[in-house]
Amino acid sequence: MTPQQAGIGRITAAIVAMAAMLPYLTLKIFWLTGHPVGVSDPAFMNDPAMVGLNAMTFGMDAVALLLALAFTTRQGMRLPAWLVLLPLWLGAGLLSVVIVTVPAGVLLVGGSVFSTDGPIAPWVYMTVYGGFIGQGVGLMVAFVLYARDRWPAVFSTTLGSGQASPTGPFQTVVARGALLVSAVLGGTRLYWAAGNPAPVQALQDGFKGLLALGAGVALVLLVRGRGAGPFWPPLVVGWLGTGVMFGWGLYAMILTVTGGPLGARMTGVVGLVELFGTLTGLVMAMCGAFLLTERSGVGHVQPAQDPLEGEDREDDRETADHGHR
Repeated sequence: MTPQQAGIGRITAAIVAMAAMLPYLTLKIFWLTGHPVGVSDPAFMNDPAMVGLNAMTFGMDAVALLLALAFTTRQGMRLPAWLVLLPLWLGAGLLSVVIVTVPAGVLLVGGSVFSTDGPIAPWVYMTVYGGFIGQGVGLMVAFVLYARDRWPAVFSTTLGSGQASPTGPFQTVVARGALLVSAVLGGTRLYWAAGNPAPVQALQDGFKGLLALGAGVALVLLVRGRGAGPFWPPLVVGWLGTGVMFGWGLYAMILTVTGGPLGARMTGVVGLVELFGTLTGLVMAMCGAFLLTERSGVGHVQPAQDPLEGEDREDDRETADHGHR
């Protein structure tokens, strides 16, 4: 089958995403080549930990740029599913928090949300987070339109329309166990949000907590596979929730391990929440991947044909030939 050509909506959203990425990528190129644009202390960017983090985030945004470009072409429809879904899952988890909390933070505290006493100028934060919002919205819209063209059944099927799953009992155990852990993690974050006097941090904890709770419930609904409700709403909640848990938890773990000038080491209860969020989000996402693979019919083997049945059909074919003669 010839891949469907990208529509104007998908192309426009992808172009918006790519345009929003360019300032961030440009800043990273300057910093990685020894030009501390927007940084008052050059030694800050020369720290090995910062160099490594800048290289990693530049690579992540470069992958996002290539994916956005792929969404505009027919060849992008031929990419292996995992090559599209894995980076988009991680990117959606990271960017969704920025898309929701940064504009809300600006409304609550104004431009002071970007103020800092560190070596990085406020305009850099405005440029970076503004770009994140643009690329996040553009990427997500382009991906939804891409997925609708490539996997239309996801948007039209119901929860109860799936076939019996050979790994269903295992998925049920994972989903129920993950619900308990995600409830603890989400409840902890909501508790932090309720008592945090810093509006932006409270918003982040509240949003992450709600998505953790939602992802746990969504995975149970998807695994149970019952009812006539649409399949895609719990899939979206589970997709975003697990991406947030894994993406931001992994980022916190990287900062803790590398240390460096950012000085964001996660210890005590905070460290445990981030660690278990990373692990739980990964396990839930793998469970969801098995579920989607089985529902799509990938890997289903046709029943082996009985050799005797084949011989009988051959005899019938020969008899029919003699009859025609």
